[in-house]
Amino acid sequence: MADDKNKYRYRKRNKNPSTSATGERALSVQITGEEATITGTVERVTFHNEDTNYTVIQLHLDGAGVNGLREVTVVGKCMTIWEGESIKAVGSWIRHAQYGLQFNATSISHSSPSSPAGIIRFLSSGVIRGVGPVNAKRIVDYFGAETLNILSNNSARLEEIPGIGKVTRQRIKKSWDEQAGMRDVMIFLQACGIGASTAARIYKKYGDNTEALVRENPYRLCYDIWGIGFKKADAIALNLGIEKHSPLRAAAGIFFVLRMEAEEEGHIYCEEPELLLKAEAYLGIPMEILVESLSQLVSNGQLIRNDGKLYLRDLYVAETRVAEYISQLLVARSPFGNIAIDAAIKWATIRCGFELSVMQHNALGMALGSKVSIITGGPGVGKTTIIRLLCDIWSAKKAKISLVAPTGRAARRMSESTQRTASTIHRLLKYNPQKDKFEYDATNKLESDVFILDESSMIDVVLAADFFSAIPPHAILVLVGDIDQLPSVGPGNVLRDCIDSGLIPCTKLDVIFRQQKGGAIIQNAHNVNQGKPFEPQPEDWRDTDFFYIKCSEPEKTVALLRELVTNRIPMRFGVSPLEDIQVLTPMRKNTLGAENLNSVLQESLNPHGPALQKLGHYFRVGDRVMQIRNNYDKDVFNGDIGFINSVDLETNKLSVDFDGRNVEYDLTDLDEIMHAYATSIHKSQGSEYPVVVVVLSNQHYVLLQRNLLYTAITRGKKLVCVLGEPPAVSRAIRNFVVQNRRTTLRLRLVQALNS
Repeated sequence: MADDKNKYRYRKRNKNPSTSATGERALSVQITGEEATITGTVERVTFHNEDTNYTVIQLHLDGAGVNGLREVTVVGKCMTIWEGESIKAVGSWIRHAQYGLQFNATSISHSSPSSPAGIIRFLSSGVIRGVGPVNAKRIVDYFGAETLNILSNNSARLEEIPGIGKVTRQRIKKSWDEQAGMRDVMIFLQACGIGASTAARIYKKYGDNTEALVRENPYRLCYDIWGIGFKKADAIALNLGIEKHSPLRAAAGIFFVLRMEAEEEGHIYCEEPELLLKAEAYLGIPMEILVESLSQLVSNGQLIRNDGKLYLRDLYVAETRVAEYISQLLVARSPFGNIAIDAAIKWATIRCGFELSVMQHNALGMALGSKVSIITGGPGVGKTTIIRLLCDIWSAKKAKISLVAPTGRAARRMSESTQRTASTIHRLLKYNPQKDKFEYDATNKLESDVFILDESSMIDVVLAADFFSAIPPHAILVLVGDIDQLPSVGPGNVLRDCIDSGLIPCTKLDVIFRQQKGGAIIQNAHNVNQGKPFEPQPEDWRDTDFFYIKCSEPEKTVALLRELVTNRIPMRFGVSPLEDIQVLTPMRKNTLGAENLNSVLQESLNPHGPALQKLGHYFRVGDRVMQIRNNYDKDVFNGDIGFINSVDLETNKLSVDFDGRNVEYDLTDLDEIMHAYATSIHKSQGSEYPVVVVVLSNQHYVLLQRNLLYTAITRGKKLVCVLGEPPAVSRAIRNFVVQNRRTTLRLRLVQALNS
């Protein structure tokens, strides 16, 4: 175990993946530029980029080495490789100006190790789940050079080793067989440019039929495999000999352009002429072929054509279902009959001990008297108060109430503010992995009488369709949200479309009530929303909960951010930098993007300890991480934040604590999580944090807009610090030009209620 810890420390010190480990003896190798071949055993995989397959390997050369040199750095492209494997690299020697001697490989081929030491390293590198250095050594000490043959052909003999019983042996054998099958797949896919984790997902989906299915239609990978987009599938297809102008490529490209419009812009549809022109520009395929392929996509039902608009089938169906189920709720009878609204409000306000404003009174009465209603408004205007009073009144009516939110953090905030149980939509609907569907749907309705959905601006059209379809027609639905925040990450604009339809009773609250100490977070959020500058800073920092610190150069901003998060804010306000402070930034890339800031903050806050490494990132105990895709098998969802609470270098697994629930990840799962010391503002939707530090820079120019900054500020609960370049902050406040999403939900609601 000590060797493993040292290995990971070495990786941490070796910040540049191309650093040479060859030392002064490398000077004896002559740089001629001629092609050469070297063979050896992989000592370490120092770096691997799954997107490009660029790999840096520390290789122990066979025999006497090269001119007395025994260990070299090999750089090149290689799909997947394990420590302990034997490789043959073809290429040439180069001397990098900064990193010294390297072998620049044009091709890397690998084979299973043959020496006992190599086999031990190979088996403990993660190739077999659950086998770390200790078990690997026990197995190899027992079987020697025959170990790999035993695993392949006579695995029952593993039970001869003390401590390995039938269950452990079966688990090892299953994992070994899986990697053997995967190795064949990976050899096929290596030239296709697909990384190890993605290849594992492909194999899990297609099994032994992988090669045949991919050769038949590589574009199916776009639809079936998370992490593969059109560009990667297209490169595979062209490499496999599919013609550039083939109908298969044209159809896949049209589908991709339409999907990209939905995923990147949030649109539900695209006008047909525009879609064809975009596909022509993107693919370089003649228009007549595209028109024919588009007709085929429509005729086979993959795309829907309606009034000159083209929809992905799933989005068309989802939007239609949302309109259908909302209209059913609107026309069905209430479970309570007529409520004496004024009397109910009077009873509830006496019970809670404070008076409502006229606007709050009207909003509460509207919700009590409507089957479907909307309550919107910014922070501190009393939305939570109305939710609590609605729950009190309907509970007195013996109603069964479901409080729901799109994310886990939003559901927890709802629970804390109402003192009632709240759930995410996913968990309320109960996804069934075996059936690949929610248990509650249009044919198996939920049993509550009242549904209150908070943070409803976050819900995209697909999730909205799943949720609304499971609500029984007799039930009451209240949508609560802030229409001025960023729209949903997924396609659609459900809350705004419902408001704009004019068919659903809606109240917008705009009077600020929640004035905590200083109250500057709420006031500045409303200032931004109205296009006004921040409030003047008080002379005494203890009189405010909002700070604006002006900065200029990105590098200086990074240094100041590090100081704020690690020292100044924790010392002044008594908060934990790991658990209480969340850094928000508009984008992922650049110096002030989430990826770089995560590296900086991890190095400052959690630099030591054993770690699992994936794609150049080190995951260690104490790291704050975020799940970045829905994983129904693990019951974790995009945007969930947790902390790594264990790292097992023996089994190459780690565990993440998501609010008291442990979720296990192995090496192949690590691309589903990312560090979350810093995260994008979009990813923070629906969450609140004790302390928020917002970074705004001219680097973020294209994303600087009012609703982005407004959303960031409203994430802070006790303290908000904006660390920004003045021109960037000014642009964000001024820029109210928000791109309208192309949706037809408003029209469908009108049609559904008039039909």
